[in-house]
Amino acid sequence: MLAFDRVRMIGSMDQSLYCTLDTSADCACLNNEKYTLLPGFCDVHVHLREPGFSYKETIKTGSKAAARGGYTAVCTMPNLKPVCDSPEHLAMQREIIERDACIAVYPYAAITLNQAGEALADLEALAPHVIAFSDDGHGVQSESMMREAMTWARTLGKMIVAHCEDNSLLRGGYIHDGAYAASHGHKGICSESEWRQIERDLKLADETGCAYHVCHISTKESVALIRDAKKSGVNVSCETAPHYLLLDENDLEEDGRFKMNPPLRAEKDREALVAGLLDGTIDMIATDHAPHSAEEKSKGLQGSAFGIVGLETAFPLLYTNVVKTGILSMEALLNLLVYNPRKRFNIPLGNDFSIWDLDAKYTIDPKDFLSKGKASPFTGRSVYGKCLLTVYGGHVVYEGV
Repeated sequence: MLAFDRVRMIGSMDQSLYCTLDTSADCACLNNEKYTLLPGFCDVHVHLREPGFSYKETIKTGSKAAARGGYTAVCTMPNLKPVCDSPEHLAMQREIIERDACIAVYPYAAITLNQAGEALADLEALAPHVIAFSDDGHGVQSESMMREAMTWARTLGKMIVAHCEDNSLLRGGYIHDGAYAASHGHKGICSESEWRQIERDLKLADETGCAYHVCHISTKESVALIRDAKKSGVNVSCETAPHYLLLDENDLEEDGRFKMNPPLRAEKDREALVAGLLDGTIDMIATDHAPHSAEEKSKGLQGSAFGIVGLETAFPLLYTNVVKTGILSMEALLNLLVYNPRKRFNIPLGNDFSIWDLDAKYTIDPKDFLSKGKASPFTGRSVYGKCLLTVYGGHVVYEGV
C-alpha cells in the first residue's frame, strides 16, 4: 500500500477547481511523480439497494465503490424494500447509513406510497430528513398527483426529482425503438415515453413554482424542452449519465450489461446531450449506479434487469473521452461532477478530495470493482485516470494499491 500520510491539500476547495500535487516537494513517499488533487465528486442519483436488496449492493459496498471513484457524497434512491415512504421506513435506512457508510449518503424519500402513484407519501414528516422526493424507477402517471406533490414540495422547500416515463407509451419495450431494435427483432421504447412526461412536468413546475430536477435524460427532445423551459424561467435542472454521453444504439450488444432505463438512444440523441452539456442546459452528470446480481444481468437484452454500475468508472471515462479529446475542459467537467450538483442540492463540500494519477492507463475490468454489481457496458475499454486516494471528513476512505 502507498503511504499518503504526508500528502497535503494545495489550495482551498472553494478557491481552485483542481491542482497538481508535485510530490517531489510535498510527498517524497510518492516516488517523485506528479498527481492531481480533485475536490470530492457528488452523485445525486445512485441505488445502494439497502434495505431489502443487499444481494445486489449494500450501503457499505456501494459507498466504498463511490470512494474508489472519487465520490465523497451520493444521494440514494428510495426504491427499496420497504420503500422509503414513511419516517419509520426512512429510519431503517438511516440506521444502516450511519453504521456502514464511509462517505456522505443522502437518502431520497418517495413521492408516493410504495411508489405506486396512487397516494402521496407523508411528505411533510419526511421532508426534514431527506435530500428530495423521487419515485425513481417509476414515472408518476397522474398529472393531478404530480401537481399535488409539487405543491407540497414547494411549501416544504424540497425538490421533486423525476424519473420521467409515460407507461402508456412503453408497449413492452426494453431497448431504444430504433435501428438496432428493428434489425434484431427487439421491442423498442420510444423517445416520446420520456420527453412527453418531461413536457407535462415542466408545465406543472411553472404553474406551482416547485424546484424540479429531471433524472437521466436521454433524448434530443428532452434537451430541447429543458433548454426552452430554462429560458422561460422555470426552476428546472437536469442530469444525464456517462453512458448516454459516450454510447448509443450502435454500441449495443446482445448482453444484459447494455440494458438500462432509459435505454441507449440514437446517435443524434447522444450528440444533443453533448450539446446540452456545452450550452449549460444539462447541469450535472450522475451515474444512475444500479447494481444487480450476475444472474439478473445474464439474460440478454430482453430478459435482464434494467441497470448498470458506474461509480467506479465515471471519472476515468469522462476524463478520457471528454477532457482529453478537448470536448470539455477539466474545469467544466468538475462543475458537472462537483459544484453544480452540490449547489443545486445544497450538499456541502468541505475539504473532501481525491488524488489521481491522470497518466495511468488501464483496462476497465469488473473484477476490480468494489461494488457487488459488475455489469458495465464499458468492460474492456481503455481509460486514463486512476484514483489513488479519497479523503472524506478528514479520513482516508479509499487508498489504492
